[in-house]
Amino acid sequence: MPLDSVPPVSTSTRTRILEVAATLVRESPDGDISTRAVCEAAKVGAPALYRHFGDKEGLLSAVVDHGFEKYLATKRERGETTDAVEDLRRGWDSHVAFALDNRNLYRLMNSPAMRTPPAAALESHRILTGDLERAAAQGRIRVAPELAAQMIMSANVGVALMLVSRPATFDDIEVSRRVRDALYATVLTPEPPREQSPSAPADAEVPTAAARLSALLRKEHGAGLSTAEAALMKEWLDRVANA
Repeated sequence: MPLDSVPPVSTSTRTRILEVAATLVRESPDGDISTRAVCEAAKVGAPALYRHFGDKEGLLSAVVDHGFEKYLATKRERGETTDAVEDLRRGWDSHVAFALDNRNLYRLMNSPAMRTPPAAALESHRILTGDLERAAAQGRIRVAPELAAQMIMSANVGVALMLVSRPATFDDIEVSRRVRDALYATVLTPEPPREQSPSAPADAEVPTAAARLSALLRKEHGAGLSTAEAALMKEWLDRVANA
């Protein structure tokens, strides 16, 4: 039967396919699954799976989003504290904890075979960038939030993947905290900057001030500047912050 002629299937069927696929991913020795195995376990035909998910990559992307949803829900609901830097530290640790509790799912989420990043990965990056923008507005980071987010996410994912994929070599969770603290010492200021005295060096103060002003401009939606002026100002400030 042509795919276009297959009758619409119910939402409960989609949920069943998704839950079966998630279970097979979790129980698989290497995290890989076949669409045939999913169809057999869910007791549906291949047209039903393809109607809902398009192809295997679409199914796996949905599995990642389904599994990552609980983790993201805790990040959405946690509430922001007045200490953005502490929120960043907790965010790193919770990311690694999720990876260790969901090894196959985490490897799948970061697999090169996933040509399109799952929505969960994109939202996680947005949450991190938001925390960094708060830190920048408090004068707590040395580079622009976007660059800091790329640095932190790269290191966070790298450490988590090593702990998950090579447990015989990376057998101590302490390595995660050491990498976190070393990177944060590079990206973050040790404390809110004090008023600079005339004799104090400006090497660290200028980039921090530029990152803070850039974050405040974004928060205030340009602070009276036109869209073009705000974009140009942000480019200049980010260039100074990242120098």
